[in-house]
Amino acid sequence: MGGESRRAGCHHQAVERRSPAENLTPRELQRQLAAEREGHPFLAYRDEGDEFVIHPLPGTETVTIGRGDGADLRIGWDQQVSQLHAELRRLGGEWLVVDDGLSRNGTFVEGERVAGRRRLRDRDLIRAGGTLLWFRFPGAEATRGETAMATESAPDLTPAQRRVLNALCRPLAEGTGMAVPATNKEIADELVLSVEAVKAHLRGLFERFDVGDVPQNQKRVALAERAFRTGAVTPRDLRG
Repeated sequence: MGGESRRAGCHHQAVERRSPAENLTPRELQRQLAAEREGHPFLAYRDEGDEFVIHPLPGTETVTIGRGDGADLRIGWDQQVSQLHAELRRLGGEWLVVDDGLSRNGTFVEGERVAGRRRLRDRDLIRAGGTLLWFRFPGAEATRGETAMATESAPDLTPAQRRVLNALCRPLAEGTGMAVPATNKEIADELVLSVEAVKAHLRGLFERFDVGDVPQNQKRVALAERAFRTGAVTPRDLRG
């Protein structure tokens, strides 16, 4: 019985967690945006209790990842993660993930196993064991003169849809701790539209961003999150 229990526990640990970039709550999305505004690199992940964690990458040259107590980023709950699993190294203005035999089960970036080292790009998804780490380096966008590198393609929007989408997302970029997407009335007041017109535009946006099947009380947050993730809306769009 004890052996079965232990095997069940190991099986539970083997279940890969959802991406930290998916289905963010309003507060989580606001924290993500605040970290992005600072422009410094960071990792985002979900911990043992599925809490959204932002781990800033410091000015040091190496950050260790592992299950052991000595790891800089400790993933102690995931039995698939080795005691010392991988390293992140800063080289010039870039970050590399390094696994040259450190881990038992391998380290993966965007689904490809790392053999030695691999340069990270903004929004790359790293997998160590069953834990997903989302690499963000928003400051690299300005340095390279590029717009946000999205993990998905932004859909084509009409000018009116773009204005409604920006108004929906604007509160999330204003830095208040309890920020949530704007209401229909707030959007209507900002854009001098009727509430019915706002609702019609939002229905079109829900369809274009494929959030039609999301529960009704989560659609607005899901739309805002996907708008930021695809680069359809950036913090720069919401200033002024």
